[in-house]
Amino acid sequence: MGSRIPLARLEEIIDASHVAAGIEALLPAGVRHRQLHARTLLVGMHLATGDRRPAYLTEIHAALTSLTEHDQARLGVIAGWKTGPHQLTYRQVEHTFRLITRALSKTEPDGAPSADLQRLCDQLTEASIPEEFKDASSSLAVDWTDVEAWSRPVPAGSPGTGTDTEARWGHRNVNRKIQEGEMFFGFYLSAAVMAKDDNGPAVPELARRITVASSSHDPAAGLAGVLASMPAGGVSLGDILADSGYSHRVPDTWADPLRAAGASLVQDLHPNDRGPRGTHQGAIISNGCLYCPATPRPLLELVALPPGASSNDTAAHDQKTAELARHKLGVHTADDADGYRRHACPAVAGKIRCPLRPASMKLDRNRPEILSPPQHPPACCTQQTITASPQVAAKTRQKHDYPSQAWRISYARRTAAERLNAAIKDTAVNNIDRGWIRLMGVTPLMLRLACLMTVRNQRILLARDKQQQDNAQPAAASTPPRTRKRRRTSLAALAPGPP
Repeated sequence: MGSRIPLARLEEIIDASHVAAGIEALLPAGVRHRQLHARTLLVGMHLATGDRRPAYLTEIHAALTSLTEHDQARLGVIAGWKTGPHQLTYRQVEHTFRLITRALSKTEPDGAPSADLQRLCDQLTEASIPEEFKDASSSLAVDWTDVEAWSRPVPAGSPGTGTDTEARWGHRNVNRKIQEGEMFFGFYLSAAVMAKDDNGPAVPELARRITVASSSHDPAAGLAGVLASMPAGGVSLGDILADSGYSHRVPDTWADPLRAAGASLVQDLHPNDRGPRGTHQGAIISNGCLYCPATPRPLLELVALPPGASSNDTAAHDQKTAELARHKLGVHTADDADGYRRHACPAVAGKIRCPLRPASMKLDRNRPEILSPPQHPPACCTQQTITASPQVAAKTRQKHDYPSQAWRISYARRTAAERLNAAIKDTAVNNIDRGWIRLMGVTPLMLRLACLMTVRNQRILLARDKQQQDNAQPAAASTPPRTRKRRRTSLAALAPGPP
């Protein structure tokens, strides 16, 4: 993590992304020659971020002018004028950055990124991922975090009147219950991080997409649009790992666009969405699934295990969720082109014994038995199958049954997004707390955050390469792996004795 990212690597990423050419095409054509081009400015932004400097324009200028004389001449930092060699000035950096910000901003800023800004940031982050890892995983862990604006807050009743007219008041959870969180003035940063596939090998946790918007915009809706556009760019979507802040959104905002793009949801459920939530043709809708009307209520009200649960509690919980799965209606057919699917009674599927299905009573007695079937059997108990529309459990339907063992293991991959948020707020690296950037508006903020994600991806890759080298050295020398030194005193001896 301490290695400096090579200049050649940064230039390779910028060239592969074609972002510099895209920005130049949007800039106004002036009569006078502009010494600082977009490509060189992007190099300076990445160099300053890679050196753990704050996102100031002065730091971009300092990073460029600290390069070797050869690199300065190659990048245009030193240019030949009529009066002789001329080194780039801070005012030139400020002028070019202002032109880029103006070109990538909306005509009427509203706190959300323009289409050009989002597209260029997508290209930049995608180019920072090496070819060998682009198809290593299709799963993404997502999360959003707060980014405070540099400007002073304005009263909540007077939005758009401060120095930063796009910043708004929002809520953040500071490691406490959501009711005990606090308000902040600024923006939301949403990020999608690569995570390993179910039962797949580990992959580097590289940031693949980001988007930034003011706190007046829904971060889930903004990120859903970005993720749904990835297949059109040649990036297939697999599992999307999200917490209850995303799953609680209406389906049109989050779940439906992602399913239409081919993604599978693996998400925690909001307390208001857990447990029984109505019926469909007699079947109980609970946690995104359809269950037998005679399913025991305690099983339907199961929730996910808390962090740090003991092995005994975990085993007992898994046993209950396995019993709950026996009462779940089986999926008889996959979704058709319109999203409709057919479900079969669990007794017909051979998972439980029910008097309403005489053939099921011949099954082994190790299966659960319905002792009190409904007196007036609904359609799910009399028909061979029932049809569910896409609107049935649209918000809560997901890849694994919540809160089963398979769901718990799969959902644990979402911590990759939390590690990203922790890394970009680490005071030893690049802390994006208030004051990290002193520019106003969503455009300069998102540009600098995209550079930060690119740099972080390279740090992860450099650390991975170094670890592989360190692991290869003992193997090449045929030396045994290092082991921990044995304690001279046992823990039992260190424990205090009886008073």
